[in-house]
Amino acid sequence: MNPLSELPANAFARAEEGDDLAFYAPARLVTHIDEGATAALTAHYRAAIPAGADVLDLMSSWVSHLPGDLPLGEVIGHGMNEAELAANPRLTRWWVQDLNRDPALPLANASLDAALCCVGVQYLQRPVEVFAELRRCLRPGGQAIVSFSNRCFPTKAVAVWRALDTSGHAALVRMYLDRAGFTDISIDLLADGRRGDPLVAVTGRVAHP
Repeated sequence: MNPLSELPANAFARAEEGDDLAFYAPARLVTHIDEGATAALTAHYRAAIPAGADVLDLMSSWVSHLPGDLPLGEVIGHGMNEAELAANPRLTRWWVQDLNRDPALPLANASLDAALCCVGVQYLQRPVEVFAELRRCLRPGGQAIVSFSNRCFPTKAVAVWRALDTSGHAALVRMYLDRAGFTDISIDLLADGRRGDPLVAVTGRVAHP
């Protein structure tokens, strides 16, 4: 059964359907949101993630935007570029994987306290499968924080994302998390975009038994 059957048949088509690992092969050691949005995201993480948490940074790069003075357990990175992940000083371990080909995460059940996905959700062609995997890996009470701006690689963003505005993006991500089994889903506007990049965070939580 298609968990997103109300969306158009071509909702997850892309303008460029070539190999994603080849597209992301050149290392891009740049930030994809501006300083104001970055500061807002770091502040949000500081408030949301408890000290000592085990964290997954999904679709990561050379920076994770986590507060430098927040003590954490493991910080596991996933991404599409080995050089970018190797340059990220916050990661304790990492791996490369194309989630559009294989959404299964090589992580144990209930092994994480928080899962982060910063400015990557627009590229997922199997988002409910990916977020269901995040829910499997999170402990009861754990949370997935999905943040996004208005920037993207347009040829790699899925069609439904390109067709929506910011409020539509928030509703779409909320739908993804809901269909993946998350509860208590909240939407926070972290930066309104009037003086720089907008930034929205959508958070879903894993219910206690």
